[in-house]
Amino acid sequence: MSLLPDSFVYQDIDTGEVRIHCAVAGDGPPLLLLHGYPQTHLIWHRVAPLLTSDFTLVLADLRGYGDSDKPAPTAGEPEYTKRAMAADQVSLMRQLGFDRFGVVGHDRGGRVAHRMALDTPTAVERLAVLDIVPTRHTFDNVDAAFGLGYFHWFFLANGNGIPERLLAAEPEFWIRSRMNSRHSGGTAFDPAAVDEYVRCFSDPAAIAASCADYRAAAGADLVHDNADAGRLLACPVLALWGEHSFVGRTYDVVEVWREYSAEVTGHAVPSDHYLPEEQPALVAAAIGEFFRPT
Repeated sequence: MSLLPDSFVYQDIDTGEVRIHCAVAGDGPPLLLLHGYPQTHLIWHRVAPLLTSDFTLVLADLRGYGDSDKPAPTAGEPEYTKRAMAADQVSLMRQLGFDRFGVVGHDRGGRVAHRMALDTPTAVERLAVLDIVPTRHTFDNVDAAFGLGYFHWFFLANGNGIPERLLAAEPEFWIRSRMNSRHSGGTAFDPAAVDEYVRCFSDPAAIAASCADYRAAAGADLVHDNADAGRLLACPVLALWGEHSFVGRTYDVVEVWREYSAEVTGHAVPSDHYLPEEQPALVAAAIGEFFRPT
């Protein structure tokens, strides 16, 4: 099912390693929109229709999520490094005819987009990251507040099949509780969208993939990030965050991102973590202003 207008055309693109599920619509410069955990491309269902008159939008499911392929993780989780997940999306855009494009990433999608801008700077023209600071910064500044606020980072990264087995027992409870605990004051979630998140996450392969995603973040991704320490992004960066979110309460978001990019702008949005669903008009306006050609 889809909550998107009929103008969005669904495609399944073979990137060479995996098949990526995406929806495409609009007219204008190409703009790739990436979702986070535990969602799918439908996080953009309220934002995307507001942007199709100005951009050619590509809403993609990350590998391991939604209706994209979910390769079985192996030791070290090479299948779910942000480098591998970013390469999928670059290949997707090239096969759609776009060698250079803008990228918007929320949550895990923002981490994939950050790695994409580092690994393929010729492809990423501009980057917007929603409600995150860089992974390396978070792990370098872990404290009790982070451990409690982002406990799922450590739970999902645990080994020996522990999170997979526990999540498989109550996938719907996990999805709904995680989302409801990080929502504050904005527009309510669309029940049909949440039902889709539950459907996709209830696949054992999706649970395994998402755990591998978090294990990679605490392992191979940090190796890659440490190798790039001190290297600034070549593209302009827009940082948006929820004023009620853990990120908004904890970090000076723009100042943190200025340690990773030479050109950063940004501001808070009156929401919690799920900006695109809680404040779609404000998010669409900020994205349009940042990515629209001058």
